[in-house]
Amino acid sequence: MPRFVIPLLAVVLAAVPASATTHSPTPTIAFASKRDGHWEIQLTSLDGVQRTRLTTRAEQARFPLWSPDGTKIAFGVQTSATWELWVMNADGSDAKRIADSIVAKAHRQWTSDGSRIVLERMRNGHHVLFVAHADGSGLTALADSRTDDRDAILSPDGSRIAFTSSRDGRPSIWLMGADGSAPARLTIGAGEDMSPTWSPDGATIAFVSTRDGGHDVYRVRADGSALERLTVGADATRDLSQWSPDGRSLAIQTAHGGNYDVELVRVADHARTALAASAAYDGQFAWSPDGRSIAFISGRDGLDALYVADASGAGVRRITSEPALNPAWKP
Repeated sequence: MPRFVIPLLAVVLAAVPASATTHSPTPTIAFASKRDGHWEIQLTSLDGVQRTRLTTRAEQARFPLWSPDGTKIAFGVQTSATWELWVMNADGSDAKRIADSIVAKAHRQWTSDGSRIVLERMRNGHHVLFVAHADGSGLTALADSRTDDRDAILSPDGSRIAFTSSRDGRPSIWLMGADGSAPARLTIGAGEDMSPTWSPDGATIAFVSTRDGGHDVYRVRADGSALERLTVGADATRDLSQWSPDGRSLAIQTAHGGNYDVELVRVADHARTALAASAAYDGQFAWSPDGRSIAFISGRDGLDALYVADASGAGVRRITSEPALNPAWKP
């Protein structure tokens, strides 16, 4: 199985001036910033010049998530007792609490019409999948197996949800209807299967598995056929892998020797490219909508700042001069 790793090209530590890049300078990325002393949601342009603070809370606010039309942002708020899910307009106005007891670092996703959010909460000591109305009007359990259901992700057409469940004794990948109906196990095998993610065309699902001893990335057709191993020795974490918008590559989180990096896996030939790899932490990545760039968090300069790189790994540029987390591109 072919495998090669291409090192990152030269790193530009200062923000690139608007005149030196073809990217738009308008605010494009929502992220959690610690510029003002504690975590708040901000927007930034790709040159780092235009900044907008959206939240002004006593509690920390993190994990921004854009609605499909870019008019709203869901985000997590940490209170003394729990993490809560809130939704606000993209200018920071009209913030509403949607749910409490959410799993802060779990995957969340808007439905394609922007009316609801699929999320993960703790209930009776278990991870349970829910759907919440974005206007705060309702919260419904999608699946409560009395074990752990995690990692819910909607299919591109919105009709199904892939998720990780331990209801058969070990974590494996399951599918169910978007309303929680007809849950069925998709993957069968030794080891643990986790963190599913749909290809853009909805034909296949990539996931992380220990079935062959290590933590590697596999894919399987949505009918359970054509299982394919995409990496060998990747040391992939259970963080959600992300398909490129064109479906040709997967961005994955790796942890070689405990050092977190971001790699790209080309699906056609399984070739791996080190997109963001340094002696410090590199992770929390997000593809731009056009697939040309990836935002990520790196500690390479002594603090976890926001960076952007071209999808080739070239043109790495630092965007923030303060600690940052959880980047999310505006659609």
